[in-house]
Parts: sequence; structure tokens; C-alpha cells
Amino acid sequence: MSETELLTGQLLFEFRTIKAMVNIYCKAHHPMKPSHDVCEQCREFLSYANTRLDRCPYGQDKPTCNKCPVHCYKPHMKQKAREIMIFAGPRMLLPHPIMAIKHLLAERKPAPGLPPEGASNRHKRKRQMS
Repeated sequence: MSETELLTGQLLFEFRTIKAMVNIYCKAHHPMKPSHDVCEQCREFLSYANTRLDRCPYGQDKPTCNKCPVHCYKPHMKQKAREIMIFAGPRMLLPHPIMAIKHLLAERKPAPGLPPEGASNRHKRKRQMS
């Protein structure tokens, strides 16, 4: 299932941002991959990030992950995400200036309280199917 089938709105923007960061990271750290794609390890991380975004309890009102009170990534994946973002974040400004600025502005928003029940993208999709 592709990213456009599951995610919409702010969640899709978040996924495209992390995908751009992974591309920058993978290009620098895994040079043996095909030039148009990311390596298998990074592809697995993107698939995991896509699933986590789909199941985010905040849904479309999702805060940036470093401001979120609910930590939905497994510890090793959270560390991988942090590693990718620390490396790729400053390098986003040239290839993706609008995306980088929007992400920086989103990080300035205050941390929200607990998420409302059933607000995740996955819950909404299930309600639409029933």
C-alpha cells in the first residue's frame, strides 16, 4: 500500500518530510544503493514511519515527534529517527527549503495534551469503511 493511499493532509506532509530526510541520510551513509532509491534498511524505516503516522493518536493534529507526549516509536527506531533527523535536518534547507521551514515552524507549537479518543488516521478510515 503506498503512502498516498493511507495518509492525507498533515500526516502526508510529515511522511514526505521524513522521506526527504531519509533520502539525504541514505545518500550520505549508504552509497552502495541505486542512485534513485534508498537502501533496504532505510526503506524498512520509511515503512515503519508510515505505519506509525497512520496510527498516530493525534491524527491530523499531530505535533512534531520531539514535542509529542506519546512516544509511539520502538526505542531502536526512535534512535534511528533521531540519528536521521540530526544529520539530515540542517541539510534540508537547500534541497527542500519550504518543507524545512514548515517543519521548523511546526516544532515551535506548544506540546498538546492527551489525544482525543479515535482521532488517528487508522480509526477514521475504519469508521468510513463501516
